[in-house]
Amino acid sequence: MQVNGTPYRSIWLEDDEKSVGIIDQTRLPHDFLKVYLKTAADAAVAIQTMQVRGAPLIGATAAWGIYLATREDPTDTGLRASCENLLSTRPTAVNLIWAIKRMKKRLLSLPLNKRKQEAKLLAQKICDEDIEICHAIGNWGVNIIRDIWETKGKSSTVNILTHCNAGWLATVDWGTATAPIYAANERGIPVHVWVDETRPRNQGAALTAWEFASHSVPHTLVVDNAGGHLMQRGKIDLLITGADRAAENGDIANKVGTYLKALAAADNHVPFYVGLPGPTIDWTCQSGNKIPIEERGADEVLRITGQTKRGLIETVNIAPKTTQAANPAFDVTPAKLITGLITERGICTASREGLKSLYPEKAKSPQT
Repeated sequence: MQVNGTPYRSIWLEDDEKSVGIIDQTRLPHDFLKVYLKTAADAAVAIQTMQVRGAPLIGATAAWGIYLATREDPTDTGLRASCENLLSTRPTAVNLIWAIKRMKKRLLSLPLNKRKQEAKLLAQKICDEDIEICHAIGNWGVNIIRDIWETKGKSSTVNILTHCNAGWLATVDWGTATAPIYAANERGIPVHVWVDETRPRNQGAALTAWEFASHSVPHTLVVDNAGGHLMQRGKIDLLITGADRAAENGDIANKVGTYLKALAAADNHVPFYVGLPGPTIDWTCQSGNKIPIEERGADEVLRITGQTKRGLIETVNIAPKTTQAANPAFDVTPAKLITGLITERGICTASREGLKSLYPEKAKSPQT
């Protein structure tokens, strides 16, 4: 996508092939800072500290981290150690596991002198595939937006609610939930996006709003709990989110608060779709109650970062010093509350049968 007129991916291999570039998402929207990962440990830190985040981008970063590991120590012992370190960073997003398994399986089958080159090619392939997947999600999902627009007689804007950031910053490019929005905007379908702030890390305010502002997508920032009110007043036509993991039965785990949006959407008859890349489906997980939910540090809840009037980026306390905080990063939305899943292969019901109709090969063999 574009940043000040310059096309960017969210992650890339530098020309010298010794480091991997990322956009430090903890600095947005006030500071566009590129960071360079030089070791597998650097990649693990970037994932853990959320310099990179979003299930597809976490997977891509892990893949490049393993490439960097082959530059340090391409032996079986070295690669296994780097893979384990990367696996330990975040538990909920299944793309992390998927990418590491794919890299590990391929590289361990090769002689040492071929591992670095193959790791580079495979990491690049994972990134290119992600872009193709997200672009396809956009091409399928734009039909939903167009249908709503045509139902409204093409006379008014389609109002969409998002939660968290499932944009190009969460993927390698295009995004999952935002891909249909970008596609609609490019095709002249009038859209307006209500952007949830998404506490505690404010990915909606800091990242989604920044993306839409950079691409001239009309949007309005609202607090997390405004979604239900807007639905009651008829101001939302469609809810679209991403997912960090989908179970085989169509349940999805996404940023905490998604479940509440889904409940409000069901009560107000607002269609709720999930942008779901194939690698985010965990075919070994039968239902959402089996998905591990990451518990992050209390400081994310107790403190908040912003820019002062003087232009300084500072973090301040927002609760009493003695207050304790819990911080579940995700929640699970049951399939019964989801209108449909938008994948790179098409749109299906949120169900075991729906997913297997698009991925019939998974009905016979578990994901590897």
